[in-house]
Amino acid sequence: MDLFNRHKKILAGILLINILLVATHEGEFWPFSIFPMFSQAGNPWSRALVIEVDNPSDEQLWGSVSLEEVNGRFISLYGHGVDAIDYANFISKTKEWNDRRVKALRDLLDAESLGDKKWLIARVDGHLTETDSVVVSTVPLFLLTADSTYKNPKLF
Repeated sequence: MDLFNRHKKILAGILLINILLVATHEGEFWPFSIFPMFSQAGNPWSRALVIEVDNPSDEQLWGSVSLEEVNGRFISLYGHGVDAIDYANFISKTKEWNDRRVKALRDLLDAESLGDKKWLIARVDGHLTETDSVVVSTVPLFLLTADSTYKNPKLF
């Protein structure tokens, strides 16, 4: 058998294996998947926001609300030299907020340079319901000012 026919058979075999793998995995086979980033779709998720607030009451400030009800301005972390993914991971994955972690949060956001501004640090949680709708809620964690950090009294 000449070299050309041998290569054709090898290529046909590889193509057949690929077709079988894709067919048995509902069109998704990892090396050739078009959307591998959606492999965790439907699982609960958590991210974080920084919201500039004026002078809200304690009930407005510390209540868990939907994302649409958030009263304030969202802060772009990119403009402050903070990587949004690192910030979101720091907020969502921290289970115990001790003094060291709170100081690290203040350092990350350079809270001493806030001046008269007040920043609300919030975790945003989302999940898929049984009726295939998405529920997103905002949980306030901290209020940062230039010289103080206030913890949510309902959580800590």
